[in-house]
Amino acid sequence: MNLQRRKFLGAGLAGALATATATAAHAVPSKEENVIALRTMGSFAFGGTIDRLPDGTTFHGDHGYAQYYVAAHSRTLPIVMWHGIGQSGKTYESTPDGREGYQALLPRRDWSVYIVDQPRRGRAGYTNAKNSGPEIPTTASEAGVWNAFRNGLWVAPGKPTIYADSQFPVSGAAVDQFFRQQTPGTGDEPSTAEFRLFMGKTGAALFDRIGDGILITHSNSGQYGWEIAMATKKVRAIVAYEPGACAFPNEEPPADVPAKTEAVAARMFPRMVPMARWQALTKIPILIVFGDHISDEPSEIFNVDVWRIARERARQFVKQINAHGGDATLIELPKLEIHGNTHAAFADKNNVEILNLMTKWFAEKKLDGYERPHAGPAPLELPMSIPLETAK
Repeated sequence: MNLQRRKFLGAGLAGALATATATAAHAVPSKEENVIALRTMGSFAFGGTIDRLPDGTTFHGDHGYAQYYVAAHSRTLPIVMWHGIGQSGKTYESTPDGREGYQALLPRRDWSVYIVDQPRRGRAGYTNAKNSGPEIPTTASEAGVWNAFRNGLWVAPGKPTIYADSQFPVSGAAVDQFFRQQTPGTGDEPSTAEFRLFMGKTGAALFDRIGDGILITHSNSGQYGWEIAMATKKVRAIVAYEPGACAFPNEEPPADVPAKTEAVAARMFPRMVPMARWQALTKIPILIVFGDHISDEPSEIFNVDVWRIARERARQFVKQINAHGGDATLIELPKLEIHGNTHAAFADKNNVEILNLMTKWFAEKKLDGYERPHAGPAPLELPMSIPLETAK
């Protein structure tokens, strides 16, 4: 749909906030009937590098961080949730208006969960890598963030707008919480094959410790999800919420999807890998979910054009996976008459409806069994990483 034909609240965001009834001043009571019953919970770092420094000391960095909640009556497969650009594990916790996110909703349904902060972000921020600062409009300003999440449009110096049917939980408090959950990188996140391989190896280290599981990715981390699944056979399925990039085999490149600007073209290229590695993605079920208000027309606005191209790449990816005998499904929520969802459907006002779509798919793919209840991460055994000696 052409952007000019979309309906916005005429008074813009300020008017929407003035009429909003939800304040998010307190936690919103859950409507879920099941209580949250846990066997255990905790956290740990996974993967990472060790640098030996000239002065004889060491630097342990570039690891991931996982907090976990093991359900008391756990299903067999745990769910790993990996956030997107400018975010941390917070994205899967409480929603901006204080309702339960996937962190609580899934354990209520007997799913054990692992919520990740990726290397160079949040509680996994320890790195020696250089930090060049925000590289793209998505993270360079709050207007860029607003556009990236498709709550509406904010083209500075103009005022922000919100889509009339938006599932974003509009209130002053929710907007405040939304912007305060943005998380800077502590080191650069380059768009290189080498860095994607590194992230794949790091994610594989997490699955090495927890065993077989399901991987959820969001946005920019979609590219890392494909790499993780190509690096370990322990990823049993992937759910990708609006992946910013998809993987394609070198031997069969996808058709070009022209970008409107050079800035978009520099980010929205297909991630090419050898066919022998890519074939791993045809061995697991894959679900991709896209929300609403994605333009069909090229745009000069960075994040408008980004999601137009990302959705088209996802269509190409699903078609190609299935042509090679794989099992990929693309859900475009408006085609199911589910309207107004933002870039983070799992945190929108209808996030339980979105969750139900996902868990229904889990059941269809026979991923929701209880045969061997997940018990938590295995004990970690590593060689000594510092030249430790016993003091005399």
